[in-house]
Amino acid sequence: MITITEKTLTGMTFIDLFAGLGGFRLALESLGATCVYSNEWDRPVQNVYRENFGDLPEGDITKVDEHTIPDHDILCAGFPCQAFSISGKQRGFEDSRGTLFFDVARIIRQKHPKIVFMENVKNFASHDNGHTLEVVKGTLEELGYTFFKDVLNAVDYGIPQNRERIYMVCFQNDLKIKDFSFPKAFPLKKHVEDFLLEDESLVENLYISRPDTYFNGIADTSYSNKPIRLGIVNKGGQGERIYSTKGIAITLSAYGGGIFAKTGGYLIHGRTRKLHPRECARIMGFPDSYKLCPSSSQAYKQFGNSVVIDVLQLIGIEIGKVLPDSES
Repeated sequence: MITITEKTLTGMTFIDLFAGLGGFRLALESLGATCVYSNEWDRPVQNVYRENFGDLPEGDITKVDEHTIPDHDILCAGFPCQAFSISGKQRGFEDSRGTLFFDVARIIRQKHPKIVFMENVKNFASHDNGHTLEVVKGTLEELGYTFFKDVLNAVDYGIPQNRERIYMVCFQNDLKIKDFSFPKAFPLKKHVEDFLLEDESLVENLYISRPDTYFNGIADTSYSNKPIRLGIVNKGGQGERIYSTKGIAITLSAYGGGIFAKTGGYLIHGRTRKLHPRECARIMGFPDSYKLCPSSSQAYKQFGNSVVIDVLQLIGIEIGKVLPDSES
């Protein structure tokens, strides 16, 4: 997380939909905003959320009555990517029916927050030949919002991970915000080695020693803002590749197999291992004070599905900058 000195969202309230581990919550609370409602259906994730924030998210958003949700200024949502119906070709509210985004839309229609702040995977922009994004944009415009989007990579914002995501920020038309700029990229100063655990005893069980490991001869000496692939285990499939800690991490994944599943392998002190869940947390921007799921397999999945807090913080700062003085 970035240390925030100016609380640009002080006095504002928000809700945390598809909350996951609470990345949106950590980001917006760091900027002075207050969470008034959370929703997450996955039980292990709900438990981690409660451990860290003190309240249990409501489950199954499709069964939630939008009238019961508290009023709020900002709606945050990292909803799943799904195909949308385009049979009506309205590209709006009616075309979103049958998807989880429809539940976001009906809450927006009822509560009409000042700002809608959403995140999704990079290919959301091209999903279903672009129709999915058309429906989301059309829905927000139909509901009275000005829609802005951009694809940002975590590596351009201080986090050494190749993680491209689309971010969508929408403002009530009444706010008359005609222009919004996403945060500018800046040079990377830290690499994977800066995010590793200092206590080797915590990661000893993650190291592997395999006779069928192949290294490609690339020197593990120079720093890079890209993943530096050093070698492979077995046939080198996904989850069987070894990288340098002087580069950046590959995209953390919630799924996939291989001996280094979900994190990739790294050459550390002459041996190879996958990342520890705490190291995954750090590479997603979570502070060390954040309590992890006791199940490592669940923790890996949860961070693979999570959001990068630093990027959300930087976007939140930009949101605060464009709000009228009376709103911020």
